[in-house]
Amino acid sequence: MVENRFKNEFLKTFRLSNGREVNYYSLPLLGEKRGNISKLPFSIRVVLESLIRNEDGELITEKDIETLASWNPENPTNKEILFKVSRILMQDFTGVPAVVDLTTMRDFVVEKGRHFDAIQPHIPVDLIIDHSIQIDAFNVVNAIEINQKREIERNEERYHLLKWANKAFLDFEVYPPSAGICHQINLEYLGRCVVLKDFENGSIAFPDTLIGTDSHTTMINGLGVVGFGVGGIEAEAAMLGQPVSFSTPKVMGVQLNGELREGVTATDFALTLTRLLREKGVVGMFVEFFGDGVRKLSLPDRATLSNMCPEYGATIAIFPPDEETLNYMRITGRKEEQIELIRDYYSAQEMYCINYENIIYSDRLIVNLEDVKPSVSGPDQPKEQMLLEDIKNNFDSIFLDVKGIKNVELEYDDGYVTTLSDGDVVISSLTSCTNTSNPSVMIAAGLLAKKAVECGLEVNTRKVKTSLGPGSRVVIDYLEKAGLLKYLEILGYGLVGFGCTTCIGNSGPLIEKQSEAINNNNITTASVLSGNRNFEARIHRDIHANYLMSPPLLIAFGIAGTVRIDMTKEPLGKGNEGINIYLKDIWPSQDEINSIMDDVINKEMFEKVYSKNIYGVNEYWNRISVPDNKQYKWDKDSTYIRKPPFFEGFDPKEKPIIKPIKDAVVIGVFGDSISTDHISPAGAIGIDSPAGKYLEEHHVKPRDFNTYGSRRGNHEVMMRGTFANNRIKNLIVVGVVGGYTKHFPSNEQMSIYDAAMRYKKEGRNLIVFGGKEYGSGSSRDWAAKGPALLGIKAVVAKSFERIHRSNLIGMGIAPLQFKENESVESLKIDFSKSIEIELYNDMNPRSDIKILYFDIDGNQKKTILILRIDTKIEMEYYRYSGILNYVLKNIID
Repeated sequence: MVENRFKNEFLKTFRLSNGREVNYYSLPLLGEKRGNISKLPFSIRVVLESLIRNEDGELITEKDIETLASWNPENPTNKEILFKVSRILMQDFTGVPAVVDLTTMRDFVVEKGRHFDAIQPHIPVDLIIDHSIQIDAFNVVNAIEINQKREIERNEERYHLLKWANKAFLDFEVYPPSAGICHQINLEYLGRCVVLKDFENGSIAFPDTLIGTDSHTTMINGLGVVGFGVGGIEAEAAMLGQPVSFSTPKVMGVQLNGELREGVTATDFALTLTRLLREKGVVGMFVEFFGDGVRKLSLPDRATLSNMCPEYGATIAIFPPDEETLNYMRITGRKEEQIELIRDYYSAQEMYCINYENIIYSDRLIVNLEDVKPSVSGPDQPKEQMLLEDIKNNFDSIFLDVKGIKNVELEYDDGYVTTLSDGDVVISSLTSCTNTSNPSVMIAAGLLAKKAVECGLEVNTRKVKTSLGPGSRVVIDYLEKAGLLKYLEILGYGLVGFGCTTCIGNSGPLIEKQSEAINNNNITTASVLSGNRNFEARIHRDIHANYLMSPPLLIAFGIAGTVRIDMTKEPLGKGNEGINIYLKDIWPSQDEINSIMDDVINKEMFEKVYSKNIYGVNEYWNRISVPDNKQYKWDKDSTYIRKPPFFEGFDPKEKPIIKPIKDAVVIGVFGDSISTDHISPAGAIGIDSPAGKYLEEHHVKPRDFNTYGSRRGNHEVMMRGTFANNRIKNLIVVGVVGGYTKHFPSNEQMSIYDAAMRYKKEGRNLIVFGGKEYGSGSSRDWAAKGPALLGIKAVVAKSFERIHRSNLIGMGIAPLQFKENESVESLKIDFSKSIEIELYNDMNPRSDIKILYFDIDGNQKKTILILRIDTKIEMEYYRYSGILNYVLKNIID
């Protein structure tokens, strides 16, 4: 508007009903001059609009726009896309280390003679504290008060930092603990679909887009908003003006036909879809839904499907805006002016209620909703979907074939005696953003609880740890208004807090003496939860089998008390007068569910929750006071917040040179589907672990260890927690479970952390080998930061998950991929011998890289790997040993 740029050829105007003129960059006008835009998927058009609006002739050029406008669905160019988003979403587990990094960068630039304002967010940031509440108390009237108070006691240092950041940084909004889960607040309140921003010469409308430091940021895709998860270090760079970089994606069109059958939930569909898309192979793709079946899904149903996007590996999973989008915006209390803006803007862009007959996709998947059946996923991967009736056989085949069923008698301190057996449910938790965002399944859970109580069924809460931890405060309002909350409470599913409880590993301790009995007697117990993640040791370090399922189903399993049951045929238990009660006897009809939703849910509920009072929901948070200083005062004695060493020795004026990795030793060899939970666990810290020993040396009592997730502001803890998952299997130490390796050439077995420290003293570089889908799961930047601090220079795997690959580059670790049909096993690599990786200074993205190694017969061999640095900007990040170094260099320059 003020510069004569290429983009201004496409500037048009429409007028709102209040007379306000709105400018926008017209994709139809671009189509008239530069190609047939009307055939492009919605998601590609949103990215294309961002390129036009941010075109500056340098970073984003006319050629970049024309290349994407002529997008080839079957074979997209490897052209790099620099995508600038309108905002950033954070939660506290990833937000604390991001704030620590920004604070350290601010110190760095001040030391170099720059003003502290050189480190300020360029775009709005919302940080929602939702990952820290643990279930210490449950099934008592004041459980939420107990858990909130304990949360503040554990995390006051972290919260002090976040409150300081709220004051010290511009456009940095912090929501207090107990406000809700970031993704649900994003869906119900923050998401705008279309942004209207005032400039000196007028207003410009453009799509609401974002990145989030949590994988499940994709939940907002259900609202038609392009948003996806990145690592914290990428988000920090974006905050400081750096675009998000990715290669031009393929787009998978998912055509939905028909309607879900009676008794089938959106959760069942989400778990089924996860398996189907993993089998199809959509890692790194955009997924876009269309078809008649879309109209049969409520917006919360769509959000449930989009939330699971990271579990099938796509970048986004989007439902383009339609009437249901606007209806949801209205019921959640958005203003009519905003709803009018969304309709008018996307209508002007010819992107509202798109005719999908003309849209071209890279590939298509047809899903008939009538074929979806009640399902669960487990025992340790979200993609392991099975029919409800198969859970018993699944558990038995994995855990009982060898050892047979075991039982042990337990006597609690008050004299209560029970039996703990293989397959027993010890955690049953209504948790996470995935399902607590959906009133349909939450009301179904309440209705099932009501019918169960009326039939005389109950949950043995002396044996099963039950909980209700919704992602929105609205959930409690509508359950209470419907008269259903009391029935959940009778069964033990009382409110324990608003946040990511069990799903992130904040399940708290098991009922007394259960952990001891499980470990001493090798009992395989189970958890059932309405979450989106069930990776090994994530839910609780002592539970081996974890099954994802819908809210009503998990209550049914809580009643049954075991996963060794076929609920389609066997009774849940005996009710009044000793009568067998089956699942079908208490399962609510969809008409019952819809009737209650129509009666109890209204926009006033959302307006009340998301008024200014959202900032005052936690009295303990309100009591924390912080100074107004613009540089943080580090406490050298803190075990939560420590100044990290990431920028020590970094000279932004030096020109970096990429060198070969020589005299490297293998510290870890892992199989397929190693998740970021394996690499950097979020849950409880073990007493005998390197991190536990560190905390004890710093006078922290085991009851105050808290979790790895809450300690992410302390690099000393996180280094020691790297590869410390107690279920990880390092093939260097065959038959040993946990974070162990061998030191070579001494052949001594020790923790991975201790070995890394010894290698560091010896001046040796470290590498890791992995299988398929290395780094799946959460967008956990400490899964890259930790290895970098241990001295790991490269990870060689069969394939990488998108976010983790980016995180490795962002920390200066080279991701390298085996050529097809090659692997550690096929190459017969001798892990005890040194390895050389011939990286070189002028290498290009996706270059062939030679690796020299010895095989198990003592012969020196070589093979070619693919460098998985995919774009030129990623190459620059790697050259500077990390994205934040690169950003600092530009700021100092």
